[in-house]
Amino acid sequence: MSTPDSNSHVFEAPDAKADVTQQIRDISEVPAIEVITTAAVHLMSAAAVKLGLAAEDNAEELKDLDEARKLITALAGLVTSAAPEIGSQHAGPLRDGLRSLQLAFREESVIPDAPGKGPGEKYTGAVN
Repeated sequence: MSTPDSNSHVFEAPDAKADVTQQIRDISEVPAIEVITTAAVHLMSAAAVKLGLAAEDNAEELKDLDEARKLITALAGLVTSAAPEIGSQHAGPLRDGLRSLQLAFREESVIPDAPGKGPGEKYTGAVN
């Protein structure tokens, strides 16, 4: 016969505090520009998938324009606010990618947004 405690187990890392300390030390060594651009690339990738631009056969099934709008707006806010800090050599390609996503969103929308009302356009201005 088993007791209630014999069938349950809570996993505890051998030294969770040391692991967290190592993670903090690792992230402290990453330059801010790298953190910002990595976050932007993740937002771009997720938005592209939600726009149905994934390379997989099921790309159309993954499309979700409401989610894409949120991701593009977040990306626009990040790129616009970070541009002065990361410099034009990093911000330029991010702006280009953002603009491509905004145009793709406009093409995918059944009911087009008014100029300046598309995703992220309150940060970037109207995209044509």
